[in-house]
Amino acid sequence: MAYSVDDREYMSRALELAAKGRFTTSPNPSVGCVLVVDGAIVGEGHTRPAGGNHAEVEALNAAASAKGATAYVTLEPCSHSGKTGPCVEVLIDAGISRVVIACEDPNPKVAGEGIKLLQDAGIEVACGLYEDQARELNKGFIKRHEQGLPWVVVKMAASLDGRTAMASGQSQWITTPASRKDVQRLRAANCAIITGIGTQLMDDPSLTVRITNDDLGVTDSLRQPLRVVVDSKLQMSPEARMFAQPGDTLIATMDGPEQRERALPLEAAGAAVVFLPARDGHVDLHELLLELARRECNSVMVEAGAGLAGGFVAEGLLDELVCYWAPKLFGSDARPMFELPIQTIDAHLALAVKDMRQIGEDIRITLRPDKDY
Repeated sequence: MAYSVDDREYMSRALELAAKGRFTTSPNPSVGCVLVVDGAIVGEGHTRPAGGNHAEVEALNAAASAKGATAYVTLEPCSHSGKTGPCVEVLIDAGISRVVIACEDPNPKVAGEGIKLLQDAGIEVACGLYEDQARELNKGFIKRHEQGLPWVVVKMAASLDGRTAMASGQSQWITTPASRKDVQRLRAANCAIITGIGTQLMDDPSLTVRITNDDLGVTDSLRQPLRVVVDSKLQMSPEARMFAQPGDTLIATMDGPEQRERALPLEAAGAAVVFLPARDGHVDLHELLLELARRECNSVMVEAGAGLAGGFVAEGLLDELVCYWAPKLFGSDARPMFELPIQTIDAHLALAVKDMRQIGEDIRITLRPDKDY
């Protein structure tokens, strides 16, 4: 399919609009839509929080008339009814003559059916323009529907010599306030924040999003990510700080009589407790991710110590590593970034750098497993 310069310009605008929803639309995807008639934009919009309008409806509401328009949409219009009606129907009823789509919707309730219904209605459909960019924008939503797992981001803050805490466990603070504020943006973009019982007992964290709409440039209400504590033996106290915070807390533990008994006061404190299979004496992390996907988490961020973070890496569950490097040296007695059973140089995990930038005095590097290595 050959696309014109105008096609590319309008789809680029649709992607910009879609990005506005990346903090607010979950579990739905972030979608943008631009309507064009005779070379002029007549309406545009992006997906609102779950239960609100989809991008196509927002764009149509902004247009005086869309008859004969070309619609540029970053994800295949939905063909099913959920909390809102099917977007293909409103596009057909509006008299749209052509629809340009960035990528197909992997949701099995759609999965090409939206395209088919548009074509059956006599509408010209083109799909694949800026597909990679559109998939990147909704990588968590896409992975959840294609693999049944959320996108997994491991966030680490480390000294220049790769240390994340002193031997005592003290870790506040390694990085600058600018980096810690940037972490709030990461939290806001994820559906769940995962930590381990070691970090919880040492730091008693709140694990909340502490950033404003103005900071993120969005108008829709921000949600608090689900807080997840991996606690195989249920050592967590009902007096933990996170129970007093807005949002929900989920404790993942193994199943056993002690855990069942210890779960009662935690549930009374407001936590949900899920009992998962064990692996090597700990909560099976793959099963945890399956559970979070069932709870419609598109993407999760791990903020934990070397043991739990290393577990996600060692089990091949890492999709993305975001590391904040501080220009400091902690020395050889301090704790490492990961506990990883790598014995030979040939057994290393190769990573590809996707982004590198300075945040305050620190350096933030975003990496992903190098599948071509």
